[in-house]
Amino acid sequence: MRDNKVPDEVLLAIDQGTSSSRAIAFALDGSVVATEQQAFEQLYPASGWVEHDAEVIWATVLSTTRAVMERLRARKRPVLAVGLTNQRETTVVWDRRTGIPLHNAIVWQDRRTADRCRELAEQGHEPELAEKTGLRLDPYFSATKLAWIFDRVPGVRELANQGHVAFGTVDSFLIWRLTRGRLHVTDATNASRTALFDIRTGCWDEDLCKLFGIPRSCLPEVRDSAGDFGMTDASVLGETLPIRGIAGDQQAALIGQACFAEGDLKSTYGTGAFMVLNTGGRLPRSANRLLSTIAYRLKGQITYALEGSILSAGATIQWLRDGLGLVSRAPEVEALAGSVADSGGVYLVPAFTGLGAPYWDPDARGALIGLTRGTGRGEIARAGLDSVAYQTRDLLDAMAADGIRPASLKVDGGMAQNGLFLQRLADILDVPVLRPQMAESTAFGAACLAGLGSGAYSSLDELARLWKPDARCEPRLDSDTRERELAGWRQAVQRVRTT
Repeated sequence: MRDNKVPDEVLLAIDQGTSSSRAIAFALDGSVVATEQQAFEQLYPASGWVEHDAEVIWATVLSTTRAVMERLRARKRPVLAVGLTNQRETTVVWDRRTGIPLHNAIVWQDRRTADRCRELAEQGHEPELAEKTGLRLDPYFSATKLAWIFDRVPGVRELANQGHVAFGTVDSFLIWRLTRGRLHVTDATNASRTALFDIRTGCWDEDLCKLFGIPRSCLPEVRDSAGDFGMTDASVLGETLPIRGIAGDQQAALIGQACFAEGDLKSTYGTGAFMVLNTGGRLPRSANRLLSTIAYRLKGQITYALEGSILSAGATIQWLRDGLGLVSRAPEVEALAGSVADSGGVYLVPAFTGLGAPYWDPDARGALIGLTRGTGRGEIARAGLDSVAYQTRDLLDAMAADGIRPASLKVDGGMAQNGLFLQRLADILDVPVLRPQMAESTAFGAACLAGLGSGAYSSLDELARLWKPDARCEPRLDSDTRERELAGWRQAVQRVRTT
């Protein structure tokens, strides 16, 4: 930590997620000073489509950040720097002249471009895309979402040809608004999720832009994850503040979990769930349908990661609450699921918007399998929790098939506060599961990057010393029971797959 720090300085993290926006101020020792959160509406205009109103995203970011700033001023806690983390792949397009979005943001979960992805795969384009980007031809990523806007929203392509259109993942849009249009930038982690960025060279790829019909002029400048992202305009937050760190939410969580060594593994359980393995300077190539991505880029040096993505984790718990009405509040699922010894042979495959890794089946749809007259609310709740553990095991098995066997798993996100889920996770994975004291790993990762970019922290080693364990769950399930349960899960998944 730098020697000339000002007493009571804080790092302000903006955490823009899929279902809410948060602002959290962290002291330099990693403790939380102030926090504010605001949920917003998810839009479902058609089956498999998911959108957000980008203006609502901005409004919630602005209100939560201003609320935290007011508390900090009242306590005389100056902000040293701002860090930003965001839902990845979600696609925003706006008019450079006005800053007004030209369409709703198309969310990472959205599957509307599945047919286009299949068409491009059938034309033989996936090997080139995978080689350059580490990704797959799947509607999950930004490129086909952006192409859809250009092709389907009247007037957007014409404006783009005139140089008036800006594209960005959510971080870019927020930086544009925070700086009053002075900067159109992103960081390497977010760029690596667009399917337009060559993660080998660290540059936008001209051939991929041509493949998807994307004008190069609409893309943001790509910068390191910790560094200069401009200053907030005084009219936005009441003062100018340096923005010094950006990372996509899963990479931010990797940093917040201090996964800085090759082989370190974390999984974040939010709306979806994302398992990310640090592979150091080695660009991983999975033979088992996992993704290669950028973990972070610091001082021009890329650290890579291997990733598996689950589309429905917390979204499954939300469905149990809102769709089935089993509970009135999401935390009540733990008690309901714990009221029974097991799921009674019931399996929930939560393919509400398809299946992610390692299946990559956008057309799969969810199913409840194994129901009997004896099935009750508890068994269904238990099947919902178990489904997230089973999907995590699918990712771990894919990593094992790639020759990687991590010794433990660090977890964070809302579901990580559920003790029953953590134990089920350890039992199904057959590895120890560790939860940190810092529950806000994603936002803390953004604050860490802001601290590195501002000089508050001197190294990753200094950040690693801030990580402390809160809980550790060891596997307790016998191997025969585990294998029997996994066999039932695999049969259930096979019944909903279309590929």
